[in-house]
Amino acid sequence: MDSKYNPKQNEERIYKLWQGSGFFNPDKLPGKRKKKFVVMIPPPNITGSLHMGHALDNTIQDIVIRFERMKGKKTLWLPGTDHAGIATQNVVEKELTKEGLTRHQLGREKFVKRVLEWKEKYGHLILEQLKKLGCSCDWSRTRFTLDEGYTEAVLAAFVYYYKKGFIYRGPRIVNWCPRCQTAISDIETKYKEEKGKLWHIRYKTKNINQKYIVVATTRPETMLGDTAVAVNPKDERYKNLIGEKVILPIMNRVIPVITSRLIDPNFGTGALKVTPAHDPVDWKIGKENKLAIINVIGPDGKMTSEAGGYAGLNIKQAKEEIINELKKQGLIEKEEDYIHEIPTCDRCGATIEPQISEQWFLKMDELIKPTIKVVKTDKIKIIPLRYKKILTSWLENIEDWCISRQLWWGHQLPVWHCEKSPTKFVVSKEKPEKCPFCQGCELIRSEDVLDTWFSSALWPFAALGWPAKTNDLKNFYPTNFLTTAADIIYLWVARMIFSSLEFTKKIPFKEVYIHPTILTLEGKRMSKSLGTGVDPLELISQYGADATRLGIILSITRDQQAAKFDERNVLAARNFINKLWNINRFISGTIEQNKSGSREKNLSLTDQWILSRMNSIILSTTSKLENYELGEAAKELYEFAWHEFADWYLEIAKFQIKEGQGKTLEILNQTLRTTLKLLHPFIPFITEEIYQEKNEKNLLMVLDWPQAEKKYINKKIEEKFSQIKEAVTKIRNYRAENKIEPREFIKAPFKLENLQEEEKKIVCELTRITLSL
Repeated sequence: MDSKYNPKQNEERIYKLWQGSGFFNPDKLPGKRKKKFVVMIPPPNITGSLHMGHALDNTIQDIVIRFERMKGKKTLWLPGTDHAGIATQNVVEKELTKEGLTRHQLGREKFVKRVLEWKEKYGHLILEQLKKLGCSCDWSRTRFTLDEGYTEAVLAAFVYYYKKGFIYRGPRIVNWCPRCQTAISDIETKYKEEKGKLWHIRYKTKNINQKYIVVATTRPETMLGDTAVAVNPKDERYKNLIGEKVILPIMNRVIPVITSRLIDPNFGTGALKVTPAHDPVDWKIGKENKLAIINVIGPDGKMTSEAGGYAGLNIKQAKEEIINELKKQGLIEKEEDYIHEIPTCDRCGATIEPQISEQWFLKMDELIKPTIKVVKTDKIKIIPLRYKKILTSWLENIEDWCISRQLWWGHQLPVWHCEKSPTKFVVSKEKPEKCPFCQGCELIRSEDVLDTWFSSALWPFAALGWPAKTNDLKNFYPTNFLTTAADIIYLWVARMIFSSLEFTKKIPFKEVYIHPTILTLEGKRMSKSLGTGVDPLELISQYGADATRLGIILSITRDQQAAKFDERNVLAARNFINKLWNINRFISGTIEQNKSGSREKNLSLTDQWILSRMNSIILSTTSKLENYELGEAAKELYEFAWHEFADWYLEIAKFQIKEGQGKTLEILNQTLRTTLKLLHPFIPFITEEIYQEKNEKNLLMVLDWPQAEKKYINKKIEEKFSQIKEAVTKIRNYRAENKIEPREFIKAPFKLENLQEEEKKIVCELTRITLSL
C-alpha cells in the first residue's frame, strides 16, 4: 500500500464500484429488507453549482441514508432537479443580452426552446457534482420538476384546487419586480438597508382653522396617488381633524382624513399618507375604507399618466422633481436622515414595487388547519424544537398565496380565456374543443406560469408518480426524513405538508431536520458575489471528498442555528484519513488475520479496555445518528479512532504481539473493521477502499451496522486504564522537562503504587523507562 492515501486515484473508481453494484437502488439491495427508509432530495435548481449549503445538506442526507442502509433497511434516496422558473429565465435572458437580444424579440416558443437547450447542456451538472461528493442516490429514479409526468401532477393539482374552490383570481397588491416583470412572494423578497430621507410634508386643510397636517414619508413619488391621510384613532393630536378634508399637494385633489389601527402613532408625525396602489398596509386601509385606487407607478417602474406632468419619468427622477416642487411651494417642513429597509428581488436584486395586479391565489385558511395540527401534535417531528414554534406561528398568521408569475419558463396555467371575452375562462388540463361561453371562438391559454414553489410543494409524492397509483408511491410513500435550510421552511416545508395532506391524506415525511446555516469564519453569509463563498468542489479537488464531508460535519452540532466553517477542519479531516490509512497499513503489513476462537480467554487489560471502549462507541454513535447529532458523532469517532485506538491500543499492541498475546491480533482486526463500519457513513470512499484492500467479496456499504455487545462494556476497566494513561502522560512530561531523548531508556524515580504489575509494564513500555523505586 502507498504510504499516503490519494483520494484522486481512488474516489472515482470506488464510486463506479458502488454504481456498478446497483445497491443505490432499493430493489437491488441484498438480503431481506422489510423496513424501508426514504429520503427525497431537496431538488437543486438546474442553474445551480455545488455550494457549501448543498454540500452540507447532501452530506447529511448521505450519512443518514448510508446508516439506514447498513441497518438493513430498504433505502431510497431519490434525486432530481428543480426547473427554478425565475432563476433559470434570468440566466438565459442574460445570455440573450450578450447576443443583443431580448426574450420578447425571440418570442415565447423560441425562448422556451432556448431554455430547454440550456437545461440539456447545464442542468445535469449539479447532479454530477453530487456524485463527486459521494452521494448514494438512486440515479435511475432521477426526476425533473418539468418532466412530462411531473407536469401532469402539477396540472392535476391546479385543477383540483380550482374545482374545490381553493384557487381564485382577482386584483390584489403584490410584490412586483420591474426587472423580471413578474409578481414574487413575500418570502422571495429580501430586504437591504439603505440610507435615505424622511420628508415631513404639509398637506393643507380645507375647512378648518389649522392650516396643515404634516405627513412623514420616505416615498414622496407615490404621494401623487394618495387618496387619504390616516391617523390612529387613539392619537389625541389629531382628534379634531378626523373626518375633515385636506388638499393633496401638487395634484390639488381633495382627500379625507380617516382613522386606522394599523397606523403607528410613533412613526414620523403619526399621520400617514395612504396610497392603496403602492403599499401593502395602505392597500388594507384602502379596502377597509373603500378608497379610490390610483396607480401612479407602472409595471415597468416608470410613472404612469395618472402622475400628470411626471408621466414617463423613472422613480428616482420623479422623486427629485417632486421634492423640488414641494420646496418651491414651501410644503417641506423638514427632512431628516433615515435608514430604512428596501425590498429587493431575491433573484435579480431589483427594488420591488408593490403593484395592484390581477393574479391567481390559493386560499390558505382551510388548507393550513391540518398542517398546524400535525406540527403541533408532533405527527411530524421538527428538529431542533425551536423551529416547531417558528413554523406554527407563521402558519397561524398565513395569508393567501399568490401562485401566478408573469414568466415564460415554468408550468403554464391550465387556464383558457375566451378570445372575444378575455375575462371569461375555463380551467382544464387539456384545451377544450370549443369555447363554452360563445360556442365558437378560439380559446387562448393564459400566458402566466405557476410559482416554482407550487410544483416543489408536490415533490414528496409527485416524484414517486402521483397522480398515478404507481408501485413507487405505494412502496415508498410517505417518506421518512427531510433535511433543509431554515430559509425555506415556509417556502417549501410548510407547503409540502399541506399539499401532501390534501392530495394523499398522509404526512409527506416523519421527521424534518433544519440544519445550521454555514457562515464564513468571520460569521458572514457565504456568497460568491460578495467574495465570501467557499467552493466545495475546490475543497474536493484539494483534499478529497471524504475530507470535505468530514470537515463540514465537524463544523456543526445538531441544534446550532448557524455554524462558522473553518477550512482547518477539512485539513484535520484529511490528516485523520491518512491516519486511518496508516493504521490499516500497520495491521495489513505486520499481522496475518487471526482465525483463532473466542476472544473471551486470555484478554489483557488493554484488550478489555479497547473492547469496552469500542462497544461504548457503537452504542453512542448509533444513538447520535438516530437523533441526527451527526457533528457530535463525527467528533466522538474521530477521538476514538485516533486518540484511543491508534494512540493507545495500537502502540500497546505492538509489544503485546511480540510477546505472543494471541488475542491482540484478533482484536486489532475486529476494532479496525468495526471502526471502518462506524465511519463509513461519514467518509465512505476511504473506508470502502480499505475494506476492499482486504480482498473482501462484499461491499462495505451494505454490511450490517455494528451491534454493541454490552457484556464487554466495563467501566472499572476504563477507569483503571485512565490511571495508566495518567501515569504515562506524567512520565512523558517528566522526560520533556528534562530534555531526555524520546528513544532513550532511563531509570525513572516513579513508584506507580496504584498500578498492578501488568499495568506497570504497559507504562514502562510506552515511556521507555525502568522503575528505580
